[in-house]
Amino acid sequence: MNDSISTLDELLSDPMVLLVMERDRVRPEQVRMLLERVRRPSAEEPFVPPAHVIARTCQKPWLCP
Repeated sequence: MNDSISTLDELLSDPMVLLVMERDRVRPEQVRMLLERVRRPSAEEPFVPPAHVIARTCQKPWLCP
């Protein structure tokens, strides 16, 4: 593997990556599906704002437990 790999297709076609995936019983389609699922947040999963947003809203005493 070299440092010039820039796309997922290139990464998933790399012979060394394919060998490791085969050993781990992982198929390229599974990797693509996982990355696609992570890229698009689901409407079913609750959105948790970052800590700095929560901390800013908790400056008012009645908002924090």
